[in-house]
Amino acid sequence: MRSRPAPLLALAPVLLALVLLAGCNPTYNWREVAGPDASYRVLLPAKPATVTRDIDLDGLRVAMTMTAAEVEGATFAVGTAEAPDAARARAALAAMRLALARNIGASAGPIAADAQPTAAIDARGERNGVPMRVVGRFEARGKRIYQAIVVGPVSAMPAEQVEQFLVSFTPR
Repeated sequence: MRSRPAPLLALAPVLLALVLLAGCNPTYNWREVAGPDASYRVLLPAKPATVTRDIDLDGLRVAMTMTAAEVEGATFAVGTAEAPDAARARAALAAMRLALARNIGASAGPIAADAQPTAAIDARGERNGVPMRVVGRFEARGKRIYQAIVVGPVSAMPAEQVEQFLVSFTPR
């Protein structure tokens, strides 16, 4: 007995499913990324871009390299820089925290007088009438400074996505 080819109509549901799957583009397309100098690993929710620019951290001028991806208006980013010494790297964390809070019109909250090797931020503010949030952590390891942050409209920052990003960040 010979098998007969399936009629095209019987294949329609399968073809439709394949077309829909081919057109699928998940909002969060997580991928592991290593820093340009391999000093960290992180999961980013979209294809990242990397840029380096000079910034001022309360009188300390450094070249900061930022690797970032944006999804629905929220930016997921890791920044790295190198200070002249470990003490100045630790002191720079408070300046980074304050600058990020000011970017969204928020208060950074209390900042420790002693320079700790880690700091965190979870601040809410407003930019152009839109409620904004910045969440992140900062770390100094030797002379190296790290920041892993998510910033954007509050509505574009699902807690589980923010958590996945921050937990995945591992400086080396």
